[in-house]
Amino acid sequence: MTELVCLPDTAPIFVGGALAGRLSDPGCAERGPRAGVLPAPAAPSASTRDGAAPAAPRRDMPRERLRTVGAAALSDEELLAILLGFGLPGHDVFKVARTLLVRFGSLRAMLDAPHEEFEALRGIGPAKSSMLRAVTELARRALAQALDDKPLIDSPGAVEDYLRLLIGGRPHEVFVCLFLDARHRLIRSEESSRGSLTRMAVYPREIVRRALTLNAASLIVAHNHPSGAVQPSASDRRLTRVLRETLALVEVQLIDHLVIGTRETFSFARHGWT
Repeated sequence: MTELVCLPDTAPIFVGGALAGRLSDPGCAERGPRAGVLPAPAAPSASTRDGAAPAAPRRDMPRERLRTVGAAALSDEELLAILLGFGLPGHDVFKVARTLLVRFGSLRAMLDAPHEEFEALRGIGPAKSSMLRAVTELARRALAQALDDKPLIDSPGAVEDYLRLLIGGRPHEVFVCLFLDARHRLIRSEESSRGSLTRMAVYPREIVRRALTLNAASLIVAHNHPSGAVQPSASDRRLTRVLRETLALVEVQLIDHLVIGTRETFSFARHGWT
């Protein structure tokens, strides 16, 4: 339990076993086939076979599968292989994708990992490491933009998704504040404190001061539990109580305090602030 302190037409044509000409040779059509030699029948296409459907793309053809069956039908490994493109020389891209998933245990943990951990793996160079980090940041920004110009109090699921991607996979504790205006729209998201695996100091006075500076009417606060468990500690409860009372003195409402795990979220407001 943690403790809180107050990303080609020129291919040869073989006829009856002999080389008759090339598609690009204009004389072929004029001369026609030699006497006694019949052209070899063309292989039937998928569209000319009786009732036959086109062959499904193989599992090692993820781009074709993406186009035919959709992204949701692909595995994490296939999606990651598409993202990585081609493996480095001597490294199969599917093997690289599997290595990443096994090494980090989950997509979120992989995308949250520092670039040094990516580059330390065989088959991942600086370019692929940068690409993976860019994907993570794009996802975070897309979720943040989904929160713009709409009351956050009406979008609790979007808020929790954003926070899980933002801090859910961090290896250390992070305390985040979402400052809101009078219509509960996001003014700014800020990291207020950062701690160790099990301990972090949070200063309510600094949070109140920042809320007044930003002219916030309310805020949502959140911190992560690197262990993954979201049950709040006694310190979490004490901090929540102090924050609510201190913010109320300056007429700023604390809408919720969320404890973010890798898969779950605990909401103090949904649990009656207990």
